[in-house]
Amino acid sequence: MELQFLGTSSGTPSKTRNVAGLALRLDGGGWVLIDCGEGTQHRILHTTLSLHALQAICITHLHGDHCYGLPGLLASAGMGNRVEPLLLIGPAGLRDYVAGVMATTELRLPFELRFVDVTALAEMAPLPALEIAAVPLSHRVPSWAYRFAEREVERRLDGARLAAAGVPPGPSWGQLQQGRTVTLADGRVLHGADYLLPARRPRVVVVAGDNDCPELLRDAVRDAHVLVHEATYTQAVLDKVGPGPQHSCARMVARFAAAAGLPQLVLTHFSPRYLDVPRPGQPAIADLEAEARASYGGALFMAADLARYRLDRQGTLAPVDQA
Repeated sequence: MELQFLGTSSGTPSKTRNVAGLALRLDGGGWVLIDCGEGTQHRILHTTLSLHALQAICITHLHGDHCYGLPGLLASAGMGNRVEPLLLIGPAGLRDYVAGVMATTELRLPFELRFVDVTALAEMAPLPALEIAAVPLSHRVPSWAYRFAEREVERRLDGARLAAAGVPPGPSWGQLQQGRTVTLADGRVLHGADYLLPARRPRVVVVAGDNDCPELLRDAVRDAHVLVHEATYTQAVLDKVGPGPQHSCARMVARFAAAAGLPQLVLTHFSPRYLDVPRPGQPAIADLEAEARASYGGALFMAADLARYRLDRQGTLAPVDQA
């Protein structure tokens, strides 16, 4: 599994950052898009992501910096001759928003859009490889976090035990790995379940939409490997702005992640006021990072546009070298 950021700015884009968009790459080549701010499809052009392999789009909330890019992306997928149905998961109003744009612009798609109300996810299994759950957050409009967990975890054979039992590698090993019962040439009957090593933990990633109360995610992140959460401001700026925008600061999220025992935290959705390269007297991304590190001792990542992070089967997140 991989995370690739397609936009990490809040509200408006900057010269180096687009507005919200995140690709969750799955083993096997498919992927899920979380949020689709204006310009997301332009960022996708700088990746190896294919709109034909896109399995679902999950919209966290209907503020423009999280969904204004959706109609254009759908239109491009259609012009690229996509024919497979596409899941659109999101809050109430998403269907009306997309239908309104399609009607007023006469957009006709050669593939079916299958809308899923985020509140109905608990009753559904929309993707074969992933369990998707949603958690309501605190924002000016209904906003949600998505919890993605692997459905199936591969099992490894205990080769040492099979060798000790005098079972040489061969077709029987593959059958045992699938959990089948095998009868050997000497008449012995082996049951696959007896020769499988303990399964690893399914990988779990939680991606939050805009939210001013990280504690709402306490149950969702209990067994998560990674939390992706907004850090729109530093504490000092949040104090000046006030609670009206209903965003989190880096300190709030970091303290929550530390208290929850989260091993890995990715911060994103930074106010455009924070510069990538520090300048005297001007706020910078480094200020957000320093504030978070003061409260969180786990693995901390500050998202950047097009940055990729691989979550390996042991649940460790690391940047992908794209040189």
